[in-house]
Amino acid sequence: MAKPLYPSLYQINTRVWLTELSQALGRPATLDDVPDADLVRLAAMGFDWVWFLSVWCTGEAGRRVSIGNAEWRKEFQDTLPDLCEGDIAGSGFAIAGYTVHSNLGGDAALARLRKRLDTRGLKLLLDFVPNHMAPDHPWVEQHQDYFIHGSEADLAHSPQNYCRMNTSHGSVVLAYGRDPYFSGWPDTLQLNYGNPATQDAMIGELLRIASQCDGVRCDMAMLVLPEVFQRTWGLQAELFWPKATQRVRKQSPDFVFMAEVYWDLEWTLQQQGFGYTYDKRLYDRLREGHARPVRDHLRADPDYQNKMVRFLENHDEPRAAATFGAGMHKAAALITFLSTGLRFFHQGQFEGRRKRISPHLVRAPMEPADETLHEFYKRLLAILQERTVRNGQWCLLDCVPAWEGNRTSDSFLVFFWQGPGEEQLLVTVNYAATQSQCYVRLPFPDLAASTVQFKDLMGPAYYQRDGNDLLSRGLYLDMPAWGYHVFEVSSGG
Repeated sequence: MAKPLYPSLYQINTRVWLTELSQALGRPATLDDVPDADLVRLAAMGFDWVWFLSVWCTGEAGRRVSIGNAEWRKEFQDTLPDLCEGDIAGSGFAIAGYTVHSNLGGDAALARLRKRLDTRGLKLLLDFVPNHMAPDHPWVEQHQDYFIHGSEADLAHSPQNYCRMNTSHGSVVLAYGRDPYFSGWPDTLQLNYGNPATQDAMIGELLRIASQCDGVRCDMAMLVLPEVFQRTWGLQAELFWPKATQRVRKQSPDFVFMAEVYWDLEWTLQQQGFGYTYDKRLYDRLREGHARPVRDHLRADPDYQNKMVRFLENHDEPRAAATFGAGMHKAAALITFLSTGLRFFHQGQFEGRRKRISPHLVRAPMEPADETLHEFYKRLLAILQERTVRNGQWCLLDCVPAWEGNRTSDSFLVFFWQGPGEEQLLVTVNYAATQSQCYVRLPFPDLAASTVQFKDLMGPAYYQRDGNDLLSRGLYLDMPAWGYHVFEVSSGG
């Protein structure tokens, strides 16, 4: 089966899911217990990729920090009012080794799961955390030169960024992993990318990971860029990502790199070998609720946009159902997922879950499902399986005022999809809290002397319009607050 231009990804919180399976089975569940029926369901929903979050080994050192950190503990308690220490396993991003945690069944269980996914046409995505390791990673004993060291003065003046580690080689001050804008993550230690040996070792880890999955989501991938690393640590480093991606693809030519990236460094990482980069800017502009910045964002170069990861929530962001009002949520979803790029959905999003689950936790709260939202996503996912939006051509259309002095045309986002055959879709969204009107010119070459049908795939609407009128004035839209249509367009004599 040919790879789609615009695939879909589903993220699963592995440890939380296995906790729920354990409760149902009455025994500890591993990756071998992931039901085949659920994999069949994900494939039937049109997903190409499944991201199993947090499968790698974590250690007691990171878990102790998670349990003892008062600020984090408050967040955990807000999520789980009946929190107990067994719910806190430590962050899945404080990695003590790139082997599958024994509680999940080890590497062998992952290999069996990957085969089951492959049988159903699903690709496996896993985590790679380039910036830091857990405090009890073996390298702390074996290769202290792989880490950023500090002085006693650093520890005294910046205890939020440094810690003392007692090793078999004696006491040493090491830096917490961090980015340049915040205090360090106290359950991690910062890797030193100024040391070529560290880079070689991390490429070695990537090569091993690449033998176990089809792609990696690279956590905070921009932190190891030379300019960012120097700004954070005052140390020079060689380029890492071009070497790493080339080495891995020499071994696994189809391997996919996806970057969590911010600070307008998306294009930089695409140029350094990433197939996909997070589109946090689109998400932020949608949250702000104004159409024009979203529309301007979507005018970017197609080669750039096609490699963007479009999402409304993930494990780092608050739940979409808790962030966007009901109407705004659906409008934002259509804009996000009916643009080009990789469509990224998060476990619980379709059901309208409202509680974000920290990656330190292995249990989720019980929440009722939002059936209306679930039905909306069911319709949207059906559209996303159409070849028109998986392999077609997309363009953003311009809207003009419906009459002089009416400025509400600025509230619209209108997309046109041309399928590989004759299929055509028109996506219209009024991204505003007020009713809006506009005219939109359609890029259809042969409208004269025809009747054009518009059938809404997201609702019951059906319209017929005269082709000559559409040519002379355009399609008139009058839509309620946060209104939307996904029209299947056809024409006849």
